[in-house]
Amino acid sequence: MIAALLSLTLLGLTLGFGLGFAAIRLKVEGNPLVTELEALLPGSQCGQCGFPGCAGAAQALADGSAPVTLCPPGGRPLVEALAAKLGVEADLSGMEDSGPQVAEVLEDLCIGCTKCYKVCPTDAIMGAAKQIHVVFREACTACAKCVDVCPTEATRMVALPATLQTWYWTRPEMA
Repeated sequence: MIAALLSLTLLGLTLGFGLGFAAIRLKVEGNPLVTELEALLPGSQCGQCGFPGCAGAAQALADGSAPVTLCPPGGRPLVEALAAKLGVEADLSGMEDSGPQVAEVLEDLCIGCTKCYKVCPTDAIMGAAKQIHVVFREACTACAKCVDVCPTEATRMVALPATLQTWYWTRPEMA
């Protein structure tokens, strides 16, 4: 019994030190630009950009295979930040600036089909089958996937109401 305990302890220590050494010695350095770009992206993993997550989108941006306008939830401020970081010119003419939005469920039209709940990438919609659903505004990334699948048009995108945390001065127009 003691021999088995000692042999397993010795085996565990040997493998642990071996893995620790391998982690230090064989560490693969990543591209620091990809890390910085991923920090700029919203991190919601919504997939609207055509990539499975923000890490893939950041890699594509760093490689130059994706435009800086790839992230719809980020809007104009994100495009400007990405363009400044990458040192490229951003064409903002095709982007609509609708401001911050959030999904909303109209209770009188919701039938509880759970289609919106199933497609939400951030689990911002709470509800159950045959029950009225509700959207958690803090978790919604305005991807509008729930609007596309709702059979009764009970979900819609609305402007985020101004609160003390979201209100800002409008920029003065140049004369």
